[in-house]
Amino acid sequence: MNFKKISLLILILLIADQLLKIWVKTHMHLDESIIVFPNWFQLRFIENNGAAFGMHIASKGGFDWGKLLLGVFRIIMVCLIGWLMHHLLHRRKDTPKGVIVGLALVMAGALGNIIDSAFYGLIFSESTPYTVAHFGGHYAGFMMGKVVDMFYFPLFQWNNVPRFLSFLVDSNNYFFGAIFNLADAYISVAVVYLLLFQYKFLSK
Repeated sequence: MNFKKISLLILILLIADQLLKIWVKTHMHLDESIIVFPNWFQLRFIENNGAAFGMHIASKGGFDWGKLLLGVFRIIMVCLIGWLMHHLLHRRKDTPKGVIVGLALVMAGALGNIIDSAFYGLIFSESTPYTVAHFGGHYAGFMMGKVVDMFYFPLFQWNNVPRFLSFLVDSNNYFFGAIFNLADAYISVAVVYLLLFQYKFLSK
């Protein structure tokens, strides 16, 4: 797999992520849901200030230092992955295609969420439970925008969940109640694939 092909793959993944996020942000109210498959799959629009799957990095004071640090971390990660992919493509001819594709997924996912944080606050009005966002607004500064999430799979309710497993359910006790986006999915799928199927190569 050459550099042009992997660049095209990253671009396609990134465009798909951004098109879905932009559609959700400009067509749905905050916390609005669209039932795709009853009882297990919804498009539910939320925004988060933090990490993947709606998590948030708390920070004290008026300025969101946690969000800024997360943005810087993502940018550093993208640079490192870019360097690693370049090294593997040009110096390690034995690199499996799966490793390159996995790294491309991680890079596309990181870039997708970086774009939200960096630019959405500058180009969109604020989403609220009563108004749909539109282009041309300005609700936050550079790197202070919110990440758009929409995939929600309330598979089943797990009542009386043990306290040490409470992180597996949402506020309504639905198992895997996290709401996430395509970028999060790219990263999660890639990491699981690389750890399970490319561990031997990566450990060399």
